[in-house]
Amino acid sequence: MATFRRSTIAGATYFFTVNTDRRQKVLTRPLFYQALKQSLEAVKKKYPFVIEAFVLLPDHLHCIWTLPENDADYSTRWNIIKRSVSQQVRDSTMAPVSPSKRKRGELGLWQRRFWEHRIREERDFEKHVEYIHWNPVKHGYVKRVCDWPYSSFHRFVARGIYPLDWAGGPDKDDGNFGEIG
Repeated sequence: MATFRRSTIAGATYFFTVNTDRRQKVLTRPLFYQALKQSLEAVKKKYPFVIEAFVLLPDHLHCIWTLPENDADYSTRWNIIKRSVSQQVRDSTMAPVSPSKRKRGELGLWQRRFWEHRIREERDFEKHVEYIHWNPVKHGYVKRVCDWPYSSFHRFVARGIYPLDWAGGPDKDDGNFGEIG
């Protein structure tokens, strides 16, 4: 079995991508969205972290977290969140559970792994926030970033960080903005 090392630096800021198993397009359904929201809040109370940016799409999510200065354990947080959501929606998941997943007690909603990247400096942070907010446009769910409801973009607009027409608002089409490269 292949092994790999994750970056684990206490107090660091991380970008994550978490996918549903077999890319099930269920996460933006009300039951799944509410389960994820509740699970994130419950885990934040027990294992604090700050959600810097977030976007939820039907089959995956991207987010940036900052962990407390004495803590690098994002894996435990993700394990609890994924299990909690799975348990809350267990009767609504559609994918059959493989024998391997069944043996591990998995419920078939999430891919086992997630992707993480430690944010190293301010421009890296900005590029990943832009990528997060642009993602619904990239995947063709909306034509304008401001039209996607499951995004921290609206929080950034409310704080005056972005204008409502950022990266192609109501009267703009700025092309392929926000790609990490």
